[in-house]
Amino acid sequence: MQNRNTVTRIISFTWLSRSTIVEIIALLFIILFLYTGISKLMEYAVFKEQIAESPLLKPIAPFIAWSLPLTEFLVSALLIIPRWRLKGLYASLALMIAFTVYIGAIMTFNKELPCSCGGVISLLSWQGHLIFNSLFILLAFTGVLLERQIRRSMNKI
Repeated sequence: MQNRNTVTRIISFTWLSRSTIVEIIALLFIILFLYTGISKLMEYAVFKEQIAESPLLKPIAPFIAWSLPLTEFLVSALLIIPRWRLKGLYASLALMIAFTVYIGAIMTFNKELPCSCGGVISLLSWQGHLIFNSLFILLAFTGVLLERQIRRSMNKI
């Protein structure tokens, strides 16, 4: 019976505290946003050109080309600082939803456009992007809920 409880506890992640789960989620987003932001800047000309190919983004391509990596770095900074982590998780959720809506629009209008995500993530198919983004939306939503619970419990003390 003891063995079964241990396995159940491991599978259900009850051995992790809420704050540890939030830290892991924040770390995953920090890695994601720093990686994609740096990749976009390292290949800035290609990134800018790929954005300009999108009929949805063409009018604002120059703005997106510099503001998106900057936003990813800013959100990473919010996630690093515990005091600002909840805002960072909300921003992560908003970014991932926006990216997913954009992918949905691309899949509806023109599946042949290249991905401008940056790094190895750009190798995913559009369906792969939807799955990837959906998982990260769930992570961000979970992080927001847990961080809010942590803050509420701290305010009760």
